[in-house]
Amino acid sequence: MHNLTAPICQIEITSVGPLAGEFTDHGIWVLFHEQAPEEVAEFALLHRAVPPNEPLAPGQLLTIDQERYTITAVGAVANENLVNLGHLVLKANGLEQPELPGDVCVEARELPRPAVGLCLSVWAVTGVAP
Repeated sequence: MHNLTAPICQIEITSVGPLAGEFTDHGIWVLFHEQAPEEVAEFALLHRAVPPNEPLAPGQLLTIDQERYTITAVGAVANENLVNLGHLVLKANGLEQPELPGDVCVEARELPRPAVGLCLSVWAVTGVAP
């Protein structure tokens, strides 16, 4: 079990686009803040978030409600996109080198079905608890 500090980032899903389930079937979540343009709302998970207090990085832990995923890679512009646009492309593919500069990759496991009220948090891992 990991020791977790205060979360680096917290995101609450407020709207699920009609095509988001198809993306989930492929292990991808596309997140945008609530004021995202209408053309992306169709396939995105809209959210409100507490801005990250430090950059996302490999080795951190992402929780989606009670499910835990280790972050394996963070693209070169992913942190900038999250801070400036509320935009995050989450891919459950386990890659250690992201395919695209905006990707945040986590271990290759099924993502839960997206739903309004679902919470995502990113945590720094400080060690292993007994």
